[in-house]
Order: sequence, then C-alpha cells, then structure tokens
Amino acid sequence: MKFHQKPNTYVSHVKINVQDLNRSIQFYQQIVGFDILEKTDSQAILTADGRTSILSLQQPKNAEPKQARTTGLYHFAILLPNRSDLANFVFHCIKNNVRLGSSDHLVSEALYFNDPDGNGIEVYIDKDPNTWTWQNDQVVMAVDPLDFEDLLKEGQQGAWQGLPAQTVMGHIHLHVAAIAKTKFFYEEGLGFETVCQFGDQALFISTGKYHHHIGLNTWNGVGAPSPSENSAGLVSFTLTYPSKEVLNNTLSNLTAIGVHVEQQQKQATIKDPSGNKIVLSI
Repeated sequence: MKFHQKPNTYVSHVKINVQDLNRSIQFYQQIVGFDILEKTDSQAILTADGRTSILSLQQPKNAEPKQARTTGLYHFAILLPNRSDLANFVFHCIKNNVRLGSSDHLVSEALYFNDPDGNGIEVYIDKDPNTWTWQNDQVVMAVDPLDFEDLLKEGQQGAWQGLPAQTVMGHIHLHVAAIAKTKFFYEEGLGFETVCQFGDQALFISTGKYHHHIGLNTWNGVGAPSPSENSAGLVSFTLTYPSKEVLNNTLSNLTAIGVHVEQQQKQATIKDPSGNKIVLSI
C-alpha cells in the first residue's frame, strides 16, 4: 500500500450520486462489504476500517438515472490488501449472484461490476511491483483473462467478512472529452506523470511509479458533455497531497495555467477540462 501514502499524491475518497440511498446502502453493505460511518436522510459516508471514509453516497433532489455518453465516472477501484481477500470476494459474489467482469492487467488482478445505478466498480489486488515491466517510463499493462482457477485456490467459501480494514481507494477511472487537454491539466496542473497511454483514447497517470492512480478515456466520445448535477454518477473525488507545501505549489501551478480554484481553509476544489470535480487536500 506504499503507493497510497506519503510522499505520493493519490485518490483517497470518491463521492457519487445515487437515485435511492437506502437501496444503495443495502448494496454497498451486503455486496461490497462497507460499514456506515455516518448517515443522514440524503447521504451515507462509508468506511472499511471504522475510522476513515473512502466512499460517500449522496441522493440529490430530483435524482435522475445515470446519463449515457457523458463525461464522469467510468469506475472507481477498491484495492484489497491480499490476493486471498480477492478470492474470498469472488466466492461471496458467486453466492449472491453478482455478475462479474474480470481481467489480468499484468500489474493487477481485477473484478468489475455495477451498483444498482450503473456506477462502475472495480475490486482488485496489485501484483508485486517487482514483477511489473517498465519500458521507457511506461508500465506494461494488458487486458488478459483472469485465471480464476488459480485465484480461488487462495480463498475459501464463506470466508468473506466484508472489506478488510486495510482496504483503500486504489484509483479512479474517468470519462473525459479530450485526451490532449486532459493530459496537460493533470501533468502540468496537478503534478501527475503519464505511465501508460493508448493513443488518443486512454491515459493512465500516477505519482511514485504506481501503475495508475487515475485512468482517463474518451470512450464515451470526443467532446462528450458533462452530465447533469443530479444524475447518478460522480460528484467528486479527493486527491490527497503529501504536504501543505506540495499542495500550495500545485494550486500555484493550476492558477498559472488558468484553472479556477475555490480555496477553503484546509482544501481546494477545482474542475478538470471535462467538468469532473476534484477536491485537493492534505
């Protein structure tokens, strides 16, 4: 988990809109394995360790279904600490008839599914970073079939007891309107490095030589519009910086490239070129 702590900058929290808060709470507790940290009539703050939140659910007024062909959330990715946890989660999903997608990305093993509103979720584990292949500062990733037979040897039926306390928000993957503007914004403004790029369709960026803290793609169409504020999908995600000094330097860089920054006492809020809302904190 060294990629999700100082001195790296990483995604620490994701906030999403849902249409029916109680339905979503039931799903995220019973299927994904979160606990509730705080709850109001319109919001639930979820936790894996009982102290910190990595995901929040919000039911806006006049909530609308998730809109297709827009920018916003492709998926958020929950990183489990051990391969046995991923295996146990597979057994749990089989028991609860959860339809899964899957992939071996060479750097990780991943499962994919949707919540009741169509918000994309990835649950994954990282492979040993010593086994990752780097070529000219680019990490080699693929979309190979996941070896379920080998994975399930690591777990056992009935062993899943919810998300382990060491679970973190591993990364977020976003739909964006254009790759070039996005690349400039995240590199020059936010201080990330591109570690993998697939032409003008997808970009993977990180700090500290992680395979990616943020994925970005134009698969919903170049020039895709932003969704309405009350549709299911992404509200915001939080980037945690290693120090106040690094954050202040980042805010200066953002201002220098013309980004509007809303600054509060301990954090700041911005939007990327595609309208995705980002909270910057320490």
